[in-house]
Amino acid sequence: MAQAAEFKSGNWVVYPTHGVGRVVGFEEQEIGGDQLKLIVISFERDRMTLRVPMGKAKDSGLRQLSSREEMKGALKTLKGRSRVRRTMWSRRAQEYEAKINSGDPVSIAEVVRDLHRNEDQPDQSYSERQIYQAALDRLARELAAVEDIDEDAATERLENMLKAA
Repeated sequence: MAQAAEFKSGNWVVYPTHGVGRVVGFEEQEIGGDQLKLIVISFERDRMTLRVPMGKAKDSGLRQLSSREEMKGALKTLKGRSRVRRTMWSRRAQEYEAKINSGDPVSIAEVVRDLHRNEDQPDQSYSERQIYQAALDRLARELAAVEDIDEDAATERLENMLKAA
């Protein structure tokens, strides 16, 4: 069971399917006859507010922001060798989406690494670009929050790492 102390108002958190948000407070609501304590999370960029029942926080995958060490592991993954399997794109696309929605920065970094194209490489399909951009945005948002820099700077840093790899 998640403790309120684990998620403090004002702290950054990661919700797997939505990425980085900020805890804006706690509420109690009656839902289906039960009193539930809810964690209220704001996702500024998406103009969205999410309410997660305290008792379901861990099961939903809600977690603290990655530590600098965990983020280093994700960045190290970016520098690794791309591992694109030769399966049908639809299957790979599903796997990439699952990795992005896992909320795990290393898995997201794998998607960014595998779908990154340098200028001298063939163009990506529209769906490849969409998935690449979603993964890059998700990773950049968490990096920005961990490093306390803006998202543009985080994106630029990630892209520079990919070009250097």
